[in-house]
Order: sequence, then structure tokens, then C-alpha cells
Amino acid sequence: MFSLPDSWVWDFWFADDGDRYHLFFLYASRALHDPEARHYRASIGHAVSADLGHWTRIEDALVRADTPAFDDLATWTGSVVRHPDGTWFLFYTGATRAPGGKNVQRIGYATSPDLVTWQRAPDNPVLAADPRWYETLDDGWHDEAFRDPWVFADPGGDGWHMLITARAATGEAFERGVVGHAVSADLRHWDLRPPLTAPGPRGFGQLEVLQVEVVDGRPVLLFSCLAEHASADRQATGTTGGIWAAPAGGPLGPFDIAAAEPVTDDRLYSGRLVRRRSDGRWVLLAFHHRGEHGFVGAIGDPLPVAWDGKRLAILES
Repeated sequence: MFSLPDSWVWDFWFADDGDRYHLFFLYASRALHDPEARHYRASIGHAVSADLGHWTRIEDALVRADTPAFDDLATWTGSVVRHPDGTWFLFYTGATRAPGGKNVQRIGYATSPDLVTWQRAPDNPVLAADPRWYETLDDGWHDEAFRDPWVFADPGGDGWHMLITARAATGEAFERGVVGHAVSADLRHWDLRPPLTAPGPRGFGQLEVLQVEVVDGRPVLLFSCLAEHASADRQATGTTGGIWAAPAGGPLGPFDIAAAEPVTDDRLYSGRLVRRRSDGRWVLLAFHHRGEHGFVGAIGDPLPVAWDGKRLAILES
């Protein structure tokens, strides 16, 4: 388990340099006392490991910028990829406070030659919610949800794709969560596209920490959502929420959000699938969310996963 004695740790993502795994994680001081306050004090920490289980913390990757900036409130979840020229790109969510106290989320990036020293891009942010397709603050949700960029190379070699936690411009409040989409030829310049999914029954208010992978030959969309942000249909089942897996036709869908099944309950959240180099097996890592005494805030050890019929499931230890 990766934990910090003086800070909560929650959302995270990985990069693999071929020798070590790099863990990028959100953290905030426990001196805040209220774990909900952590969201507005989040920085991006960094740790390394040879086995996904034993971690060594190194220098932080990013902290919030000075006002005014798109990330002057907090730096939130992202992903890391490597450009063919060897440059590492860290895409992340920048939050800033809007009039009235709500926050607006936009997406920017930083670059590094070595995964350790990061420089923000001069043209940040590179993406923001477009009201033609995506909900903005005017629509009544608690924030302008446009975050958690998951970036991957186009399977056919045609540039790059980004999946984004976003909300549709129309629909029932707790069904509007959609998979936002953007494309790029060079990782620096991005074009926003319409979402890859649509709101509807058995949906979610938000699809957090998106990831798409092909696990043992079968594409799957992973995301997280708690019951309080799920549709009435979902809440009627008695779910607590947690980590979910939705059927996928491929890395760009189609994604069947209505058919999503829980992988965990709300004791775990913000799951990430990783293929271990040591044995080629897929494992799930997640942060410990709900414990006996409330919010935990620590990243757990790898959990082997496999298909159980049509469901992605954690294997019994």
C-alpha cells in the first residue's frame, strides 16, 4: 500500500519507463481535518516502484499555479504518455474558482524529458467545455465537469485521442455523465469533438477517472461513480457506487454505459488497470475510499482481475 502519514492520497495514474513504474497521485494535508476540503488543496505527487507494490516517493510533479491561471485552485487527475520524440506529456485537470464559489475545470499539460522535472505548456489550457455539446456552470450541477483526461495513441497510428470526464448539455441531471472526446496530431494542439456516449436511463451523473484498455482480448471502459451521483435507476438497486466497468466495442467505443457493472463497492475508488511487466497479467489498483472511520486516502496493492463471463472481476486472493 502507498500512504502518507501527514496527507490524504486519492486519484492517481501511471507511466512505465520500461524500468520503473511512475505513480502520479493527488494528495493534500490531513491538517485540513475535513477530507472533503482536500479537493481544493490538491497537488500532484510522484513515486516510483519496480513492482507496483513497494513505492519510493520522489519530488512532486506539479502544484497549483499563481492567480490568475486555469489551475490556480488545484491540479487534479490526468494521464501520462510519451511522444515519439521521447518527450513525456502529463495531461492534467486545472481547477479555478468561478463567481459564486463553484469551480471550472479545464485541461492542460506539462512536458518532461525524464518524468521528474515538469514544465507547464505556455498555451494552457488546451481544452475547455464547449456548450454545443457539454454542460457548463449555467446548468446547475455543482461544478463545470471537464476533467480527468485519459490520453492514448490512435490504434491505427493516426495521432492521439483523449477521453474526458464530462456532462452532456441536455438530459436528466444524474444521467448526463458522458465520455468526452478530443483528438490531436501532435499532443500539443487539440480539437474537441462531441461525446462518445449519450445520457440515458441507468446512467451516471459523472464518469470519473476514465480509462479504456483491452484486457485479455476484450475492450473495457473503466470509470468510477458513487451512488450519490448515479441515476435513480442505479440508486434503486442499493448500490453504494465505486469502480465500474462498461462493455466497449473498441478503444473509441461504442461504450454501453447502461450495461456497466460494478467491479468494487465504495470502499475502493478511482481504479486503474495496469499490465505487469513481470508476468503480463492485468491488475487493478485503487485508492481506499471508505473505511470503518470514514475516508481513508491511501492507494492499495495490485489486485489481479479477469473476466467472469461478461463481467470484469477481481480474483479471489
